[in-house]
Amino acid sequence: MLRIAVPNKGMLAETTAGMLAEAGYTGRRDPKDLHVIDPVNDVEFFYLRPKDIATYVGSGALDVGITGRDLLLDARMPGAREIEQLGFGGSTFRFAGPPGRFTELADLDGLRVATAYPGLVDGYLDEHGVAVDLVPLDGAVESAVQLGVADAVADVVSTGTTLRQAGLEIFGPVLLESEAVLIGAPTEAPGTETLLRRLRGVMVARRYVLIDYDLPAHLVDQAVALTPGIESPTISPLRDPEWVAVRVMSPRKTVNQVMDALYEIGARAILVTAIHNARL
Repeated sequence: MLRIAVPNKGMLAETTAGMLAEAGYTGRRDPKDLHVIDPVNDVEFFYLRPKDIATYVGSGALDVGITGRDLLLDARMPGAREIEQLGFGGSTFRFAGPPGRFTELADLDGLRVATAYPGLVDGYLDEHGVAVDLVPLDGAVESAVQLGVADAVADVVSTGTTLRQAGLEIFGPVLLESEAVLIGAPTEAPGTETLLRRLRGVMVARRYVLIDYDLPAHLVDQAVALTPGIESPTISPLRDPEWVAVRVMSPRKTVNQVMDALYEIGARAILVTAIHNARL
């Protein structure tokens, strides 16, 4: 039975639960449950703090887990390995300090840096030959400079508004572009490939839709240039020998622009259908 670690709370938990449900797995119904067995799919779920998942998986206590790349690197568990990006939970890590004080990474050398991700930041600075005094914090990192416990901070940044409100300015390179990832133990367990295939199917279904349309046969090359599909569109003859029907997968985010372009070249009966799951 495949043992899967999943976040029990936080930003990753809800999306992870939804993704696993779309992949056909039965998770917990009570948010207080910490362990759920899905006998139909031969898996069991362990609901853990996101920060602890890499430790459990890296030690081999659990087979696979879903957590953030930032948390995986912060745990510094040699046995935990990233298997697949899952396409949600994106975040960016940056350094910030008082405006005008810092311009590059080397300016931090010998100073105090506050962060909720000491393992991640320490590893990054080690790689770049910068020695600092790390100040580990659990939250409200942006207040550390104002309160005098640090000279600079390293934290998650989306728009930078929170840092600016704290009187800080972003500087230096991006530490990390993070997102939710599937991680695995040192030895791959039976069932891991099935889980991975299912999750990939969900990601495909979220990114693509099916487009069906009819058009004059002599316009096929123009239409295929607009909708090349994953491999190649399916083209079928209609009763009218001068027309064909086309079915193709197309990126969801640009589907309306594609429909407009198809109509402009002469396609008609353009229909879009959601994909609930896929195996490619």
